[in-house]
Amino acid sequence: MNEEKQNIILTKSYAFALDIINLYKFLIDKKEFVMSKQIMRCGTSIGANIHEGVASESKKDFIHKLSIASKEAKETSYWLHLLKDSDYTTIDQFDQLNNSCTELIRILNSIIITMKQRYFPNIQNS
Repeated sequence: MNEEKQNIILTKSYAFALDIINLYKFLIDKKEFVMSKQIMRCGTSIGANIHEGVASESKKDFIHKLSIASKEAKETSYWLHLLKDSDYTTIDQFDQLNNSCTELIRILNSIIITMKQRYFPNIQNS
């Protein structure tokens, strides 16, 4: 992965984690304790897994860590939708966070596919 792509995904995932922390504080103020913990856990783990991937020991390990980050982002999207549909977030809060989350998923999946094609072309993409 080249430095430019690294910086984009690292920067965006860190900014997203900060936004999730702010959402967590907002939800705690509204006395919502269960879903807030869930979204805090998965929303901040995206960047943690990306950072772990950047420090990986092999290309396969890198792909694996980014795949975990992608799964965490998809789980975050689920909780965002649930929070919106249960009226714990505003439409504006949801739109901003969901757009960022969707962008992270797209970038992660693009990196994963590119890495698999480049370094493991004989392995089926799944």
